[in-house]
Amino acid sequence: MRTPAKHPNDLELLFVERANAGDVDGLVALYEPNATLVCDDGEVFQGLAQIRKFFIQFLANRPRLGPSVQAPARCSGELALTSSRLSNGDITAEVARRQPDGTWLWVVDQFTIGVDSR
Repeated sequence: MRTPAKHPNDLELLFVERANAGDVDGLVALYEPNATLVCDDGEVFQGLAQIRKFFIQFLANRPRLGPSVQAPARCSGELALTSSRLSNGDITAEVARRQPDGTWLWVVDQFTIGVDSR
């Protein structure tokens, strides 16, 4: 069983860990069933099947993700805004929702990625 996100900012840490491991299913598990992922070019991936296809393509070249600098999560009730500055200077923004069991999943992901050149 995969480690769940117990706090909103756990999602980014788990994302980097799973992406570097090539774990497509682990990445998809960070999203709600009807989540939306939006790329820099405006392409939209809606729902887990489309998000899975995106991550299969994304991980095909085995990118190595560097650590990010996370801003404090901004919470309002069951929602949280998360954001990180990536190693290349890009910034991400996501909306997470607390699940009934107290864990967190992303609902909306403005996907930007910094690939570590090491």
